[in-house]
Amino acid sequence: MNKFTKFFNSFKYAFTGIFSAFLSERNVKIHFIATIAVIILGFLLNISITKWCILIILIGIVISMEMINTSIEILCNEICSSQNAQIKKIKDISAGAVLVVAISAFLVGLLIFGHKIIHVLF
Repeated sequence: MNKFTKFFNSFKYAFTGIFSAFLSERNVKIHFIATIAVIILGFLLNISITKWCILIILIGIVISMEMINTSIEILCNEICSSQNAQIKKIKDISAGAVLVVAISAFLVGLLIFGHKIIHVLF
């Protein structure tokens, strides 16, 4: 295979991974739905380019972390199919990392949208 083919295959594999995560993982779907809601809200409230950049970065981080967490869980399940305290700890820490990022993104979302929503409602 030449370098050009390898380069394009790497994109094919990455997109396959994204679609696989979306089709098989409930939490990835939840984050995707939240992403759609944030995008719609951003357009409705006419947020600034800077705020769009922040939101896009956070969306990418949250979804990426969820995919990494999923990968870690799948790998742990392949390594050890029985109950194992260390595997549980690894999976819990990985899930916790996603939660930290998701909470941070939610708080940033409140800062970006909160005052605009209050202004629209009242």
